[in-house]
Formats: sequence, structure tokens, C-alpha cells
Amino acid sequence: MNLTYESRVPAPGDFWKLFATTGWNDEYHLSVEELNAAISHSWYALSVFHDDRLMGFGRVVSDGVLHAMIYDLIVDPEYRGQGIGAEILERLVEACRADGIRDIQLFSARGRRDFYEKRGFRARADESPGMDYVGRKGET
Repeated sequence: MNLTYESRVPAPGDFWKLFATTGWNDEYHLSVEELNAAISHSWYALSVFHDDRLMGFGRVVSDGVLHAMIYDLIVDPEYRGQGIGAEILERLVEACRADGIRDIQLFSARGRRDFYEKRGFRARADESPGMDYVGRKGET
């Protein structure tokens, strides 16, 4: 299979289609424009194409020195199981390491823990730092 890896943000409509395969927008309710704005503000983005079809993506949000967070690692369901996700992850990590980023973290989809652990990541222990904002008690 002839794949092309390009360090760029894909066309908004193409990414919208790929993002839709995850089901994540059921929670986020993003428009095409909002989703494009989100990925356009990435520190590093990697798009994977088969011919002209976007079939993989991953991105890094970073301060460029200390912290980097990997988001939105997506492979079209038709292309999964071929090592493409692993290659995207490896290239994202390498981009961070090449710039000397000291702390590389990721936000992973539910049920994908084993995939990331096999590639050098580990889940945080319960006593480790890090929390999600869910709103204050009594807020709607």
C-alpha cells in the first residue's frame, strides 16, 4: 500500500469525515469549522494519505519546551491493524524528542490502553497528578 505521511493539517472536510469514524463528536458536538480551528492550533500535526484519501491523523499540543500532549490519533477503520497507528504515534513522539520536549503525555480513547503501553506509555497511578474538569458542584 502506498501511504504518504505529511506534517500538516488536512482539509477541514477530510478531517471531519475521519473524525466522524471515532464517535467522539457525539460528546463534543463540533462543527467542521470548530474542529478545523482546534487542529490548526496544534504544535505538530501528522496526516496520512492513501492516494489522496485521508486515512490517518495525529497531533501534538505543546509549549515547545517542557510539555507535549498527543491527541486525536485516528486511523480509518478500513485501514486499522496494519501498523499505521503505531507509525503515527512513533512519528509524533519523535517530533517531540527531536525538539527536546521533556514530558510527553497522551490523551487516549477508551479501550486503547494496551496499544499505548506496548509503545512506551503507561497509565498514571491513582495518586499521580492530573485531573479532568467536569464542572463545579451545582453547576449545570
